[in-house]
Amino acid sequence: MRIVFMGTPEFSATILENLIGHHEVVAVFTRPDAVRGRGNKLVASPVKLLAEEAGVPVFTPRSLHDSQVISDLALLSPDAICVAAYGAILPQEILDLPRYGCLNVHASRLPAWRGAAPIEHAILAGDAEAGVCIMRMEAGMDTGDYCIVRTTEIGNKNTTELTAELADLGSSALLTALSLIEQGTVEWTKQDDFFATYADKIVKGQFFLKSDASAVDTVRNIQASSAAHPARAIIAGRPVTVTSAARVTSRLLRADLALEAGQAILHQKKLYLGMGDQPIEVLELKPDGKREMTGAQFAAGVPSIKQGAVWEACDV
Repeated sequence: MRIVFMGTPEFSATILENLIGHHEVVAVFTRPDAVRGRGNKLVASPVKLLAEEAGVPVFTPRSLHDSQVISDLALLSPDAICVAAYGAILPQEILDLPRYGCLNVHASRLPAWRGAAPIEHAILAGDAEAGVCIMRMEAGMDTGDYCIVRTTEIGNKNTTELTAELADLGSSALLTALSLIEQGTVEWTKQDDFFATYADKIVKGQFFLKSDASAVDTVRNIQASSAAHPARAIIAGRPVTVTSAARVTSRLLRADLALEAGQAILHQKKLYLGMGDQPIEVLELKPDGKREMTGAQFAAGVPSIKQGAVWEACDV
């Protein structure tokens, strides 16, 4: 099948790599190179890098509403357009182009978590499972019918781990969907809008730790965080990124700690932070300019934490 692929991040690149091995990918569309890192250098998307390595033509339009872009797409004569986290809405003129339509690999169990950040919101909501759907695209925001669903338990997986797993599941699901579509045996399921939930885009600083927040919300924020949207705090005057944490479930331990919101302490070789309702244990963190380490290793290098120190929100 002749495929035009649209995607941008690593999640998309995983799907594209598998797609190239099974179908004729005639072109790839991805977001333009973006300025990233301290060097303010232009960096190509993971999808662009993979496509160039595979010898697939790459297009990086700033808008899909440009008439020339639509004309270029039409000349490619795709049987299907496959989309995975592209980062832009497709106009109706493009949706109508392919013989088999436009298919979206969406990282949720639709109609749950329509929108930009389904994986993070599934974690934040405390969902037991995350999933990925192959959806037939239409004008609405992730409202189209779907044909294949794959699911996985969330457990303690963070956003990075869950994204990688769902990319693999989505890649397999897409190949299955394309095969069924080509054979004419695909069955589509209509979404029930009554059960729809929405996953707004994650904003800068959303996962920064706040001492008056609940332990449950804080642990979920840390689990949902990533390099792009870190969980930041200042512990005993040291700026850190907290990468793993757990609630303190023992009543006896909570009583022993007697931590108030905004307090940090090393207790029995473990680092604890006082939250709005009960403490959390910091399992792993990364001090600015240093390697990632356990909470205990960090606290051992900051003597003031042994007697109890202050931790506070970080604004950068």
